[in-house]
Amino acid sequence: MQEVFDYYLNISVLEWIAVIASLAYVIFAAKRNILCWPAALISTALYTYIFYEYYLWMDSTLQVYYLVMALYGWYCWKKPQANTEELTIITWKSQTHLLAIPLLFVVGLVIGYYMDNYTPTDFPYIDALTTVFAVFATYLVTQRVLENWLYWIVIDAVSIYVYIEKGLQPTAALFVLYTIIAVFGYFAWQKKISKQTFVYG
Repeated sequence: MQEVFDYYLNISVLEWIAVIASLAYVIFAAKRNILCWPAALISTALYTYIFYEYYLWMDSTLQVYYLVMALYGWYCWKKPQANTEELTIITWKSQTHLLAIPLLFVVGLVIGYYMDNYTPTDFPYIDALTTVFAVFATYLVTQRVLENWLYWIVIDAVSIYVYIEKGLQPTAALFVLYTIIAVFGYFAWQKKISKQTFVYG
């Protein structure tokens, strides 16, 4: 018991703050609350540094992208609130995803090959694939596309293994919660979109 207590006592304060801000982001996103984007700005700034220090360089680079997309998402989500009470959720046709997934998979493998052969990063292929799909899923969030949650369920579940292996236990626990909240987010958004008829993709 003392060993567990000592472990959590020695965890970086920065990681704890990043975990809390990240959790706030995904909860607010699931509730379609614009406060998700300020929370994302805080968490991404901290995780950019943390992942770089742990040789998860693709994840670190991804956080820089998240930082930019947090600003873009904030802008996109703020616009419709001027005219409507709630954000409009949209959905993409299955054909669009069936085209996107193989393309993203190939890009991830190419990047993973480069990372495996030319950098000291750990888990190069998993890191690259989760990064590539997360880039796409983040864009879907900014556009309020329902299916973003399905991508996040898979991405978050795979990421749990990586963070456990790297000793980032609070972050691994965060991603367990992410996976659960992503399931909740999907059904919450699906319930909202069932009252709408707008389809794109």
